[in-house]
Amino acid sequence: MSRANETACAPPGRRERAGNGADGKERPAAWSAYGKLLRLFRERSGLTQQALADAIGYSLEQVASVEQGRRPAKAAFTEAAERVLDACGALRVLQEDVDRAKLPEFFRDFALLEAEAVSRFSYDPMLVPGLLQTEAYARALLEAHFPPLEEDAIEQHVTARLARQSLLTRKNPCVVFSFILEEGALHRMVGGGAVMAEQLARLRDCTRMRNVDIQVMPTMRAAHSGVNGQMVLLETVERRQFVSIEAQGIVNIRSDRNEVSEFWLQYGMLRSQASNTEESARLIEQLAGRDA
Repeated sequence: MSRANETACAPPGRRERAGNGADGKERPAAWSAYGKLLRLFRERSGLTQQALADAIGYSLEQVASVEQGRRPAKAAFTEAAERVLDACGALRVLQEDVDRAKLPEFFRDFALLEAEAVSRFSYDPMLVPGLLQTEAYARALLEAHFPPLEEDAIEQHVTARLARQSLLTRKNPCVVFSFILEEGALHRMVGGGAVMAEQLARLRDCTRMRNVDIQVMPTMRAAHSGVNGQMVLLETVERRQFVSIEAQGIVNIRSDRNEVSEFWLQYGMLRSQASNTEESARLIEQLAGRDA
């Protein structure tokens, strides 16, 4: 049966919304829940919004926006509020959900699965994958989006993308990563020379991580089993396996055992066709040194 005729798997996700803001846009429920809890702790402490803003080093408008669920709290905001309000970790425990809600809606179900992964294997034909991106590289990609994104949306997506990168160093459980990048992604000058030099240095550092394998698919290999596009393969702590395919802002997640097995076989072939990890690391090191 053709993959195009299959029904996409829709794993459970946090789809509930907090209602519309004054601008007519829906707000994530996690932002609203966090805001209500922040207000509860603030009022319990006998502080006005202005007093809390002064105590944690933020503006009144920022505190009010977070309380109303119009703006997500960043980790630094949460840590400061925890300290001033003696929240005993209640705000901190919501930070992951707040950060995940900053992601584009189409990506959130996948992010939930990714957070439960013990292994994550990906093939990326065009760009450096989000988990390996620097802040400047991620920002340059988002600023190139068309139609143009609002500044607040860019900031939220950058923050969320960087927050996802904690998976690389998570200890319990540790996640095993395999990244296959097309060589062309290393030469695409996203953001200009300085941004790309920093990005290549970041990739070089990642090749030295014990739980991360990075392989480069040489441009000279004209045809291979990944030419049909990007893929991500996940295995969760419950040993459930998923494949995610993203194109033009649409994420398709599959969980059918036979279909997922086909993608795992395809990925195994890709690993054999790409340069090995040592050769790939040398290429990245060479390019990083050239652009430094």
